Amino acid sequence: MLAMSVWFSASAVVPQLARLWRLGALGSAGLTISVQLGFALGALVSALLNAADRIPPRRLISGCALLAAAATALIAWAAPGLGPTLLLRFLTGFALAGVYPVGMKVMSTWTREDRGTWIGVMIGAIATGSAAPHLLRAFGGIGDWRRVLLGAALLGALGAALSLAIVSEGPYARPAPPFRWRYVGEIFSERGVMLANFGYLGHMWELYAMWAWVPLFLRESFSRRGASDGLAAVAAFTVVAAGGPGSWLGGKVADRWGRTTLTLISLWVSGACCLAAGFFLGAPVALTWALCFVWGLAVVADSAQFSACITELCRPEYTGTALTLQTSLGFLLTSLTIQLVPTLRQALGWQGAFMVLALGPAFGIASMAALRRSPEAAQLAGGRR
Repeated sequence: MLAMSVWFSASAVVPQLARLWRLGALGSAGLTISVQLGFALGALVSALLNAADRIPPRRLISGCALLAAAATALIAWAAPGLGPTLLLRFLTGFALAGVYPVGMKVMSTWTREDRGTWIGVMIGAIATGSAAPHLLRAFGGIGDWRRVLLGAALLGALGAALSLAIVSEGPYARPAPPFRWRYVGEIFSERGVMLANFGYLGHMWELYAMWAWVPLFLRESFSRRGASDGLAAVAAFTVVAAGGPGSWLGGKVADRWGRTTLTLISLWVSGACCLAAGFFLGAPVALTWALCFVWGLAVVADSAQFSACITELCRPEYTGTALTLQTSLGFLLTSLTIQLVPTLRQALGWQGAFMVLALGPAFGIASMAALRRSPEAAQLAGGRR
């Protein structure tokens, strides 16, 4: 949670940076896209090197979290302009590839029957941490964007220290496997793993574009009702942070009813919110906030279960590699949709932009329905599909 607070630190202050550096839609989107691309490359490199399975997770998580925090603090300290900031944001994403998937791998070594619940807790922590910059902005950062980035960097550094002090693998950890970069290619021939990956890609088409742009949507919608920018920032925090309880609850449901059952329900609900949200622009504040809060719950409730599926379907000694490859593919896709939303918003308004995001849940539903029907589904959640 603490380490991931740097993820949306620059995105949370896009309006201020856009005025300061005279950014257009492409430059504003680049503040988030650069992180996604950095993460995708970092995760791919990590997967090819089997880093998540071969480097002690305590060192890998703490070192990478500290690097991400330092890159974020440097933006606030130097205010270097768009070009260097994009490079530092890229470095932030590259470093976080050693935090997020490695954390999920560590969680899988502590759990078995309740794995969906506890990976859900992990993803919930990531969602809450990603929302933190909006809260920092609401309480002290409205007039000073540097405070938001420095606050997020401080939280990230604290996360690095805690990781170094307490993180360890659990009783279900496997010995470090031999280096085998070819396993990345072998994953593409494992049908069950790839169906889970396809479901994850549909989920990711929607998730980060929603997290990146719903705060701006809320700001615009609330302003039409005369609500303050501070209230919109608080609303943005609650919507993104709703992924915390959403992921935990999704994990509990998945462990009891089945992984494909939960993911299908979540994808249907979030897809419906994609179709509806744009029509709530300028609606009463409570109504718009409520719809986006439900969207925030549903959009990430299934996230942990795609990862849990991978831990149950892949070769166990290469769990970290398989998870890292999954996240690399997903975050590479998010770079497209994060850029697509502001472009579509200019052409079609919020309604059209959000409707295009619904294509992701539709693809995810088809993929997880196919996994549900496959023989591999018997390996999920103790046979609960």
